[in-house]
Parts: sequence; C-alpha cells; structure tokens
Amino acid sequence: MKVLLAEDEQLAADRLSELLMDCEPSIEIAEKLDSVQDIVEYFNAGNTADLLMLDIQLADGKSFEIFDQIPVDRPVIFTTAYDHYAIEAFKHHSIDYLLKPVKKADLTRALAKYKRLNKATNGLNLDDLKQLLGQGEKTYKERFLIRFGNRLQYKNADEISYFYADGKTTYMVAKGSARKYIVDHALEDLENLLKPMHFFRISRKYIISIEVVKEARSMSSSRLELLLNQPTEHEFVVSRQRIQKFKEWLNQ
Repeated sequence: MKVLLAEDEQLAADRLSELLMDCEPSIEIAEKLDSVQDIVEYFNAGNTADLLMLDIQLADGKSFEIFDQIPVDRPVIFTTAYDHYAIEAFKHHSIDYLLKPVKKADLTRALAKYKRLNKATNGLNLDDLKQLLGQGEKTYKERFLIRFGNRLQYKNADEISYFYADGKTTYMVAKGSARKYIVDHALEDLENLLKPMHFFRISRKYIISIEVVKEARSMSSSRLELLLNQPTEHEFVVSRQRIQKFKEWLNQ
C-alpha cells in the first residue's frame, strides 16, 4: 500500500511515517510533502498513491484547497490539531479524521476501515467510494415542485439548504439566500425522500444539507449548535437523542 503523507512539521511527519509502518509493515511512503502546491505538482506529474494522509493545515494553506485545483480519486485520512474542520473534511471523500497527536489505536482503526473498503472493491477509487458510501440502488427525490399562483417551477434537491416545519406547513430554503418555499411533504416523508448522505434531520423541526453546515459547536446542555455558511433567521441545534447519529452521518 502506497501512502502519500502531507505534513508541514518535519518531526510530526517522521513520527506519522513510523507510526504508519508500525501499524502496517507493508506500507510504502510514496512521498512526504508539506504544501498544497507540492501535492498538486505531485499528481500533475502523473504520480499516484493508494491512500492520502493529509494534515489539514499545510505550509501554504489548507489541504482542502487541493481538491479545488485537481481531481483526486483516492481516499483520504485527514489529521489535524483541531476538531472544527470535521464537517469540511467529510465533504472530501474522507474515510477518517484523526486528531493530533495521532494515536496508534486510532490510526489502526482508520487503516482497517480503508482495507475493508478496498477489499470490497478490489482496489478503491472515488467512484468506488461514492458507490460504497452511497445508498445502493434506491433512488431519491431530485426535484421539488414550486407553485406561484398559476405558474409552476421547481428546485433541484442540491439547491436546497434546509427544510423546516412551521405548524402543519413545511418549507424549504434555497442555498445562498433566506428565500423559502412551501413544499407538499411533511418532514417525516422527506426523511425517506432525500438522500441520507446529503440531508439529515437534526430535530423535530429541521432537516439540513451537509453542504451548508459550516461548523458545529458544543453547547453547555450537551447538544450541538450548527452554524451555516449562509444567512438564516433560524437557530439549528441537534437534539440530544440525534447527536450520535449526526456524528455517524458526518463520518460516512
């Protein structure tokens, strides 16, 4: 197994390299790089790896920027000293997210997860990840009808930031704005109609898209407050009984 290791601190890179080979002696460190630019150049030169282990904060920026510059079809294990990047990390086909200092037990678990996925597909790439982490053969709702008087329009599901219930009426809110539209579905119905990889019901009142969640913050009441990357008049709090499922949703 060839692993591309990206870490901007030499001591940390050496430690992770030793830890990787301690966990799995067959691992070959394809390269140790410390910047977004180096990684982009590595792949542009035709090099590859079976697995990427990326520190989020690199010498010239965040490793998320790599995915904006080049297509990467390999699974990723992210490492970081901070836990507030988790939501962003899991948008980039990450198979795990390890907090520094990385513990051997955590790394062993992450590598075991990679092996399970790899074994299931006889060689893992992004298409395989989408299939495995997707929802099988089941189809989900792609569009929602919108009525304006005697006119009909529609919104694609990927244009929607969240749904919420107000009494017996359900609204959907478009991405990038606070504009809302009435939909003819209860939240209970939407839970089965929407792609579970993309939408999650955080409480009795809200279903939210992963694409608009900026970060999650712990509250004193043992709940999670979500901050969105767009304007909103609502407060989004993950109910206590849904927190574990919410974390599992992020970690798919």
